[in-house]
Amino acid sequence: MSLDKLKEIIDNSDNIVFFGGAGMSTESGIPDFRSSTGLFNKKLNMTFTPEQLVSHSFYIRYPKEFFEFYKDKLIYPEAKPNAGHLALAKLEQMGKLKAIVTQNIDGLHQAAGSKNVFELHGSVLRNYCTKCHAFYDEKFILEAEEVPICTKCGGSVKPDVVLYEEGLDEAIINGAVKAIAAADTLIIGGTSLVVYPAAGLINYFRGKNLVLINKSSTSADSKANLVIHDSIGKVLSSVVDI
Repeated sequence: MSLDKLKEIIDNSDNIVFFGGAGMSTESGIPDFRSSTGLFNKKLNMTFTPEQLVSHSFYIRYPKEFFEFYKDKLIYPEAKPNAGHLALAKLEQMGKLKAIVTQNIDGLHQAAGSKNVFELHGSVLRNYCTKCHAFYDEKFILEAEEVPICTKCGGSVKPDVVLYEEGLDEAIINGAVKAIAAADTLIIGGTSLVVYPAAGLINYFRGKNLVLINKSSTSADSKANLVIHDSIGKVLSSVVDI
């Protein structure tokens, strides 16, 4: 019944925006690193939360340990787009989906073929020298011993990922807000809506249909026209022929 309603909403919409989080990528084998509450670091003899391990201050104070964790938990070179990513790319090709706003940093939406993607938290696929701004891909980071160093100027290479304590990119936020505000349908999928300021962006939606697809309940369930508690890939691929 709810799948029929979702299909009907999609059929009758011509400006859909998708807002997604970690649940979008778990079906591609990328775990939600925040689901772990405490991680013990033997070298530092301390327990850290995942948020602390990917914070700006941890990156500055313990660069070796930061990159150890980052390479182990945040880069998944073997991950491939799943049925959900492919369904969204198809909706964009059909002219129905106008934008994707994602909290994920894995680049899987683009790998699936999506073009208009606002990456609120950056991407592991992009890395820049903090001195000369030379570009490096994720393979360079994975192959680097300890802290990655720029081959051109010797500066340290930092992932183009928004760490905790860092601000989001204003141009990306503005683009996302504009897309959400113009949408007639907003589909929120695979996010618990607890990470701010990203989660606050959905408040700019003024359209007709708010759809929530998530395995667990969220703070926005009561505002939605349609709530489906199921896997995002399964739901999207069953209403979009891919």
